[in-house]
Amino acid sequence: MTLHRARAATLAAGLAAATLCLSACGSASSTASTGAAGSKKAAVSAADFGGMDALVAAAKKEGTLNAIALPPDWANYGNIIKAFEKKYGIKVSVENPDGASQDEVNAITSRKGQGRAPDVVDLGNSFALSAAKQGILAPYKVATWADIPDNQKDATGLRYDDYGGYVSIGCDAKRVKVCPTTFADLLKPEYKGQVAMNGDPTKSGSAFGGVYAAALANGGSLDNIQPGLDFFGKLKKSGNYNPVQSTPATVEKGETPISIDWDYLNAGYATEFQTKGLDWKVSIPADGQYAQYYSQAINKYAPHPAAARLWEEYLYSPEGQNLFLQGFSRPAEMTAMQTAGTLDTAAAAKLPPVTGTATFPTPAQLVAAQTAVANGWSKAVGG
Repeated sequence: MTLHRARAATLAAGLAAATLCLSACGSASSTASTGAAGSKKAAVSAADFGGMDALVAAAKKEGTLNAIALPPDWANYGNIIKAFEKKYGIKVSVENPDGASQDEVNAITSRKGQGRAPDVVDLGNSFALSAAKQGILAPYKVATWADIPDNQKDATGLRYDDYGGYVSIGCDAKRVKVCPTTFADLLKPEYKGQVAMNGDPTKSGSAFGGVYAAALANGGSLDNIQPGLDFFGKLKKSGNYNPVQSTPATVEKGETPISIDWDYLNAGYATEFQTKGLDWKVSIPADGQYAQYYSQAINKYAPHPAAARLWEEYLYSPEGQNLFLQGFSRPAEMTAMQTAGTLDTAAAAKLPPVTGTATFPTPAQLVAAQTAVANGWSKAVGG
């Protein structure tokens, strides 16, 4: 089993609540690049290639797709990559599979003009908004663009939500006598040294989501993430906070028996761990329900511009969206697919249950929260 990266995601309540409401429009537009592959890099739809057949032919001619920070056990990316390679005969090269969203952005900015630069990125939403404002993303609208809710995509096509989930608490029931199900539970003395997260919230979308969820559980709001920082400060002082980054490997070793992470990751591990004798329980804390989506985007300077666009077309096809769903994550087109009868209903029925309806931060709230975490995290858990 590979380690999983520190990233992010979102959803509402159950199958009927598949339409999420993350406001993420209004990003700055990007000017298409020019040069040897200028026409390909300027393509904003498959029609600009002369249709899907022409796009497929151009992508096959390039033969390679450079991806980054896509571990195989994250949202079913291992199977998604295999299916894409088999269908189109294009090799997907994944660099730094356990990297964070910020690593992806850094790779774009530091490798402009290089053949090893990432073609596509899959970013925590706040990181995608930031990248769009930096002008490093290329606008593109997939064939199923209309099936992505308007409030889950940039109007110009710079970024678009792909899959999401809720912050959850995973617990090794064989090592922990009574598994915690709320943030309040995590402060109990019996969990000393056991509560970990999937990364550093200043770099990781999923860990950032954990702080936001803790804020909502402790009197905070989408406008005020400070109570989440205060909570982790208390968790550290109590001795319960474990600074080790939680991964499947650390869970198997017993190093991180309680892990705050996205529900689709924890749910996926629960299935995987069964074969290894672990009893991994997953709870979405009722006192701090926070959901978020990841966003897809194309590098404005992608070395394989046709393959990059074909990759997006595949991810947003019913086949690609159902593969996300089979990895316990909620695809962005879930509601449209349910209406069209193309949704994998068996996979949808396996999603972790939630109660109520989640609310989502606006871009301005995300930026403010990200700034607060960047300035306050080390103070909260340092020392």
